[in-house]
Amino acid sequence: MTLSWIGWVATAVFAGSYLCRRPAVLRRVQAGAAVLWVIYGLLIHAFPVVVANVLVAGLALVSSFSARARQSGLREVS
Repeated sequence: MTLSWIGWVATAVFAGSYLCRRPAVLRRVQAGAAVLWVIYGLLIHAFPVVVANVLVAGLALVSSFSARARQSGLREVS
């Protein structure tokens, strides 16, 4: 069995994220897809794939939770 199936699953999850109605959910699903890409990148020893998707996953998670905090009125007062 080849490792390419992980990349295909990551692609399907990422594409499916666009079916999400709520932006925060979309970002979390995209973060999950990015984690799959990180795993794939590690297995095939593709450092640029790993770095790019660690950044994507991190930014997607941070933005999804910061958007949720803004919507809930939990934003910190400066």
